[in-house]
Amino acid sequence: MKAIIQRVSESSVTINAKIVAQIQKGLLVLIGFEDADTQEDIHWLTAKIANLRIFGDENNVMNLSLKDVEGDMIIVSQFTLHASTKKGNRPSYIKAAKPEIAIPLYEAFIAQMENELGKKVQTGQFGADMKVALENDGPVTIIIDTKNKE
Repeated sequence: MKAIIQRVSESSVTINAKIVAQIQKGLLVLIGFEDADTQEDIHWLTAKIANLRIFGDENNVMNLSLKDVEGDMIIVSQFTLHASTKKGNRPSYIKAAKPEIAIPLYEAFIAQMENELGKKVQTGQFGADMKVALENDGPVTIIIDTKNKE
């Protein structure tokens, strides 16, 4: 499982010219799944993201988590995070989980994140052509791969 976490001052997801998710201060999480991902990976990653101390405290030091600042979250599925560019110039997505595996993982990830945060998160729509807008605050962008938990 790979995630790109972006601290945002605002973000939105639009599908077919309709805004389906919109937040102000918070996190935009792009998440990609592969066949080998497990519930353990979901629990580890949701706890890690919910508690990442990447928001500024009173001294503007990154010392506060999303929970601490009571920020919001948008989660967007993105299979292209598992692109392999080893050979040639056309990315291969062979490692990305097929929808029958990825959709249940995506839904479990959302449910677990809501449990971690104690509130609803907003989402894109799995497999849809989405327009994702964001104002990256900082910029702060963190990449986490559950296969590298060190």
